[in-house]
Amino acid sequence: MSRFSWQIPEYYNIAVDTCDKWADGSGRLALIEEVAGETKHYSFDQLRDFSNQFANALKAAGVKKGDRVGILLTQGLATGIAHLATYKLGAIAVPLFALFGLDALSFRIAHAGITTLITDQGGLDKINTIRSEIPCLKNIFNINQEYSDEKALSFWSELNAQPLTFEVANTLAEDPAIIIFTSGTTGKPKGACHAHRVLLGHLPGVETSHNNEMDSDDTIFWTPADWAWIGGLLDLLLPAWHHGRPVVASRASKFNAEDAFSLMNKHQITHTFLPPTALKMLRFLEKPQQRWSQLKLRSIASGGETLGKELLDWGRDNLNLIINEFYGQTECNMIVSSCAKKFAPKSGSMGKAIPGHHVTIINSAGEPVAAGEEGDIAVLKPDPVMFLYYWNDPEATKQKFNGEYLLTGDRGVMDEDSYFFFIGRDDDVITSAGYRIGPGPIEDGLLSHPAISMAAVIGIPDPDRTEIVTAFVVLKEGYVASEQLKKDLQDHVRTRVAAHEYPRQIHFLDELPMTTTGKIIRKELRNLKA
Repeated sequence: MSRFSWQIPEYYNIAVDTCDKWADGSGRLALIEEVAGETKHYSFDQLRDFSNQFANALKAAGVKKGDRVGILLTQGLATGIAHLATYKLGAIAVPLFALFGLDALSFRIAHAGITTLITDQGGLDKINTIRSEIPCLKNIFNINQEYSDEKALSFWSELNAQPLTFEVANTLAEDPAIIIFTSGTTGKPKGACHAHRVLLGHLPGVETSHNNEMDSDDTIFWTPADWAWIGGLLDLLLPAWHHGRPVVASRASKFNAEDAFSLMNKHQITHTFLPPTALKMLRFLEKPQQRWSQLKLRSIASGGETLGKELLDWGRDNLNLIINEFYGQTECNMIVSSCAKKFAPKSGSMGKAIPGHHVTIINSAGEPVAAGEEGDIAVLKPDPVMFLYYWNDPEATKQKFNGEYLLTGDRGVMDEDSYFFFIGRDDDVITSAGYRIGPGPIEDGLLSHPAISMAAVIGIPDPDRTEIVTAFVVLKEGYVASEQLKKDLQDHVRTRVAAHEYPRQIHFLDELPMTTTGKIIRKELRNLKA
């Protein structure tokens, strides 16, 4: 890795960087939107004008700098406009996942104190059900509504009534820009508040995960990850626009592997962020390059769960590329990555620290440990990708740090070559008969068996061994759960992983509990056994 130093300006605005700087009258393509089979193209010039108009509409509705603006929408033009307009105003965007239920929405809107919400008719129907629980909410803009009424303002009619010019707030790089709620794998979701500089902090990691090749004229980006999550928003959409590259927006309530390949084939996607769950579904389709002959994929980045050897081999064998695995979290993202063009991947490793991020392994005293020794994955502050604080939760913010280090809550090892290896969430690591066992390698071993489509591993309390390794698996079509299959799986893990790490209990499920970002919710599996 080359020597690197941050260049963070005092004043910086995400919308100017990702949109207005490219709006030079050239018609440079910014967004390709797929809606009900129809494809629409939008330029950076149009995005600038639309976002200026909507910033004026927000201002007319009483939104001011520092106010929280909720964006309850899937991928699409209006979502991009809402984000850009909010940043231009100096307000704080709060992305909300469109599939959230009533309780999840009520909690997030109330906790963040959202005053204005942009949504569609489906979102409005949900909000009207819980309106009495969220008195902070004053304005709703509905993108499906032709005219404004007493329940909601029409997004498009209010936008079109405004002038094309807007004086962008002179925001500091340190000013709050986004609140993204954590996915809640280990507890109640917390609102991680990020400054405008968070985008600049993401860029080295995003670029590394795409082999530092993002600027070619034919580069086109897409991700199935919703823009309501840090993965969709800051691992792909905004970095692509920072580079002036077009992004494909496609609404899908559920990931479908065939549809994903068809979309990437149709638009000749070159760069994509695919969560591990999506990759696991794609790998069941045989000979994708023959079935979809216009595939132009050059780079796949993935993160959120450990990939494992099976997925990496699949990418190499079926797509002729090496999937780059990266690591981070909502509070401090894109801090470790593989980069196939820069250094050889190591089996089981998620890569090396991204230039500009001081990532290390520390002990409970907050001191770095020796190479090969297990500890907490931590990041030295300050760091431009690091969150400012948890919204309205100073105690949780305090607990996130150990001295000068941000604690990821994950356990890991760094070897003598500076490669990082993920062991598991601090509360996911299994202690059994004196061994500390990470679930990742066992899950990878199970996935390499022809009967298994999905697998999750946890530790279950045991009086003799402290914990016993317990697996939950989803079978591929055509396979039937049986005691013999359990034995076969146990023998398979003994052979592929380690004799002391095989799952002593195996449970067959129709599906695994997942967060909406595709992460396994292990605490729900523990509850099944409680």
